[in-house]
Amino acid sequence: MSYQVLARKWRPRNFKEMVGQEHVLRALINALDSDRLHHAYLFTGTRGVGKTTIARILAKCLNCETGVTSEPCGECSSCVEIAEGNFVDLIEVDAASRTKVEDTRELLDNVQYAPTRGRFKVYLIDEVHMLTGHSFNALLKTLEEPPPHVKFLFATTDPQKLPVTILSRCLQFNLKRMPVDMISGHLAFLLGKEKIPFEEPSLRLIARAADGSMRDALSLLDQSIAFSGANLKEADVRDMLGTISHEPLLSLLQAVKDEDGAAILQQVEDLASITPDFEAATDALIALLHQLAVQQVVPDAQQDDDNITAFAKTINKEEVQLFYQIALHGRRDLPLSPDPRSGFEMLLLRMMSFAPLSEGLQHGETEGQSKKKRLNETESRQEVDKAHKAKKKVAQKAISQDKAPPVSKAAEETPPPWDDVPDYLQTNRVATTLKTRVESKPVKAAPAKKNSVATPGIPKNKVSSASPGKLPTQWHEIVPLLKLGGRATELIKHCLLESNEDGIVSLTLDKGSEGLLAETVQGEIEAALSRLYDKKIQLKLAVEAINPNVDEKVSAAETPAQRQQRLIAEKQQQAVNNIATDPFVIELQNRFGAQIVPGSVSPKSN
Repeated sequence: MSYQVLARKWRPRNFKEMVGQEHVLRALINALDSDRLHHAYLFTGTRGVGKTTIARILAKCLNCETGVTSEPCGECSSCVEIAEGNFVDLIEVDAASRTKVEDTRELLDNVQYAPTRGRFKVYLIDEVHMLTGHSFNALLKTLEEPPPHVKFLFATTDPQKLPVTILSRCLQFNLKRMPVDMISGHLAFLLGKEKIPFEEPSLRLIARAADGSMRDALSLLDQSIAFSGANLKEADVRDMLGTISHEPLLSLLQAVKDEDGAAILQQVEDLASITPDFEAATDALIALLHQLAVQQVVPDAQQDDDNITAFAKTINKEEVQLFYQIALHGRRDLPLSPDPRSGFEMLLLRMMSFAPLSEGLQHGETEGQSKKKRLNETESRQEVDKAHKAKKKVAQKAISQDKAPPVSKAAEETPPPWDDVPDYLQTNRVATTLKTRVESKPVKAAPAKKNSVATPGIPKNKVSSASPGKLPTQWHEIVPLLKLGGRATELIKHCLLESNEDGIVSLTLDKGSEGLLAETVQGEIEAALSRLYDKKIQLKLAVEAINPNVDEKVSAAETPAQRQQRLIAEKQQQAVNNIATDPFVIELQNRFGAQIVPGSVSPKSN
């Protein structure tokens, strides 16, 4: 007896043997059991998900000799002939080969005649979207009001090409792509029936390659059995499919993370000896990055490889997301490169070049190194402050003795630190200019005068950012001093300062910005406040609707964001008023009938 392929040998014979598509089977079973049958059914979905199989089982259910049932016997002559494909009242048509209107008319000429043996005459038209417009028009009237003994079953992979007039006359069922776990589980069941040993990872490789199609999975299973000699091993299936294991891809990502260009090129060379298909390598890299992202978000998610779980703990979420996006764009641009290998290399080098920098971290720096660096910077800053305070004491002592302190050449050439610029200047553009001048030009000390308290090289109006008593009292002036970034900056701009007493800062967040709220963000703000006031600050945050227009004292009841919007609106209105009252504009309007186009006036940028 000749060999029968698995896809035909294990084709489901009834609804119970179907894998997946429960949403379709439930509707059909209920319709059959309650005798609420429609005259036309349309089954849509990608290849190999069971469209034709469900249509044939439905034909069995309609013509089984035991009666219309959702569980055909499978033993009567009608069931056997339908399964073998020679039942006279099941007319299967391949619309791809019979697209002419003459073929459709010839088909419909026999609709009026009663079935020869069965209960219903069933027309199963596969790939119905291939019919021409004239064929659909010829089918319309019969499809809307067919004889009671006729049922139409349509199957298509492209329902968008069907006219709306056809769709409106059918019950439409969209069959879903099958997940990897469902396909691999069914393949394991079939191999158990066939008594063929296998390795579980090999079935998952086949299921992924099938891309949601059970028929493709069974065809690949046949090919794998022939390739591996009736003993499915992961290595054999991987070689047959040309897929890449996780180990070389993880090594590539590690080299990218370490910014080791030489290692990247060497590993691409090694990869070329394994698989010359770099498009498949890019697809595998994208799939691996997806698994890493899932593992980071859901640590309990099941992974095929423990190395993925371990590597996910060593790489930042931001890096994974960026690498995934670069890989997607690189996959799209791969056909444009001179050759696939160079395109794959550029993809990896682009990942290395654009690796994200964490806030407060230099490239390649760990959190512990960053904390140690910030601690050293703080200590250095404190030492500079102490030195300047000592100089100030010496200057004051010299002034009290009517003597100017000696100024060394080094002191004349050393500019004062940026901290000596008053805080109220650090929040505007003047601060930037002043900072540039201070850092680029040496400041020479002016000769000390009698009864003057000025210290050489230090401005008179110094305000220490570490001194709470000299900090600004207005909330919109305090916010820039916190030097926050990202999400914390947006949240703090939508807050009002209610009170600041006994180390407790109470803020009210505008309810419209409640989506920005998070524990990590609150921790950032609390740490920034503690640094600013040089003591432990406890943050209390309440959420309320803030509408500055209700209060007459607008400036006291508006968030920094609302204040900024108000200032922009006032500036815009002032610009409009200035244009409207400009003598030249008025002259143009009076003499030439000119008009000011609404929305064309904008304030002059600084």
